[in-house]
Formats: sequence, structure tokens, C-alpha cells
Amino acid sequence: MKKALFSIFLLISGMPYAQRPVDIHGFLNVKGTGLFDQYGKKIALHGVSYGWHNFWPRFYNQSSVAWLAGDWHVSVVRAAIGAEPRDGYINAPKKSLKAAEAIINGAIKSGIYVIVDWHSHNINIDSATQFFTFIAKKYHHYPNIIYEIFNEPDYESWEEVKQYAEKIVTVIRKYDPKNLILVGCPHWDQDIMQPADDPLKNVTNVMYTVHFYAATHKEYLRKRCDSALAKGLPIFISESAGMEASGDGNLDYPEWLTWIRWADNRNISWVVWSVSDKDETCSMLKKSAGSNGGWNDNELKESGVYTKRLLKKY
Repeated sequence: MKKALFSIFLLISGMPYAQRPVDIHGFLNVKGTGLFDQYGKKIALHGVSYGWHNFWPRFYNQSSVAWLAGDWHVSVVRAAIGAEPRDGYINAPKKSLKAAEAIINGAIKSGIYVIVDWHSHNINIDSATQFFTFIAKKYHHYPNIIYEIFNEPDYESWEEVKQYAEKIVTVIRKYDPKNLILVGCPHWDQDIMQPADDPLKNVTNVMYTVHFYAATHKEYLRKRCDSALAKGLPIFISESAGMEASGDGNLDYPEWLTWIRWADNRNISWVVWSVSDKDETCSMLKKSAGSNGGWNDNELKESGVYTKRLLKKY
């Protein structure tokens, strides 16, 4: 009877036990340019990012995470916690933490990894310190947690971003000595050559983020990444998609697939933007899609259908 009840619980939780990524891999570690699990196996994560929590809060719930884990086969989700805009963390911290914890707790329950993303284009050192102190103190003992400390620096210099990153890494490491930290780079995570020439010093378990939108960012950005990798810089693609960098326009399927193959050949993790229902190409869901998952293909937009297809093979 106990065995039967346990089997029912596993089905409800979203994924069979043997296939739950965190149960298999545990804590993640960076060695050289690679990401490894706690047993020394090289791995890459593949998943989706939620849209800004303050614009699409209805999707920020544990049920949607369970659906993505079980039906789309994601190994990671990204909680994009907006900092500055209306109802963002800076003016609505309690509401923002509630949204973050819904995705974090959903990921823990479903046995997948979760990127806790400070979704900002600007340096807000005091608010970011407060946010990551709360997350690290509460969740440091879970191997599911990945910290993304600066979504997309826009016009800040690498020197400014580096100084900020050093401070926030120190804040996190005060409470969490183990889990992976992702660091952004200037011009919307395009100038990866700058941290490659001047990486953070005396830090552990850190990777650097690149973002691509396939209809805009093509071979030139992959060459930048290859140059950074050759210099020993570990890369994580924490946001990507197949359309233009504006988030709109037509999908460039050949270029998107070229990016996926490029990343897979180098064992680089990638995350697709976004779980939202905005009237733009990059939002994966139609207005008719329910808040809690259970989406059929008729409720997915073109990007959602293709993203799901890409993920299912993993």
C-alpha cells in the first residue's frame, strides 16, 4: 500500500523519480568552461524563462512549474523577478518575493533547477543585496538554486558591472558557499569578450551569461563566445529565442537551430524566453492559456510550440 501511494505521489509531483534532474545531479559545479554535477559528470541544462513577474504574475505558481517539468521536460526554469518597473521588487518587495518563492518551491517540488533572476537593466546594489540575502539565507541548502545577479546590463561598463558582481557574489557566498552564480555582461549580455579579458577574481562556481535572439544575433556572437571559451570563460545562455532582439518579428528557424546545435556541441546550457501571453512573438502562450499549465498546442504560440519540441528531446 505504501509503495502504491508513493507511486501516486510521484505522478502528481510532475516527473518520475528516476528522471528528476536534481535527484540525479545534485549540486552543480563549474570546472574550467564546463558545468558538472556533484558526481563529476558534465551536464547542460535546458528550459524556459518566465516573463517579468510583475507583468505576468498569473503564471507564477507551482502548478505551471510542474507542468513544464513533466510535459515539456525542462530541467531548469527561470524566475524573472523585475526590479524597477511597476510592482517590481523595489516598490513591492513582499509581492515580488512571493512570486519568486512560488517558482522556487515549485522547482524544488518537481526536482528541477531554478534560476532566481534579478531582472534589471540597471545597478541597484541595495535592493539586490536585500533580495539575494533573503533567497540565499532561506534556500542555500537546496541544490536546485541558481542565482542570476544581473539580467542584462545595458549601458553600464564592464568595470561597473564587475564591481557590482563582486559585491553581490560576496553577499550570496556569506550564506551559500556552493550553488551556481550567473554574472551578466554589458550591452544586454552581448559583450562577453570583456569578462573573458577581465573575469572576476577569487570567486568560485561562477559562469557568465550570454543572451541571443536568433533573428538578430548570428555568427558574430557565436564567434565572440568561442573566443571567450578559448580564454577559459564558462558561459551559460540564460535567455534566448528565435525572433528579433525586440522580442517581435518572424522566427528565424534555421538560425535558432544553428544556435541550439552550437550550444549542444559545447555542452552549454540554454533557456528560452518567455512563459507569458503578451502580444509579441517571444511570448509562448496565447491569452486562452490557463495560468496553471495543462496547455495543449492550440494554446501555444509559434515560439511555444517550437520551444516545447526542442525541449522534449532532452
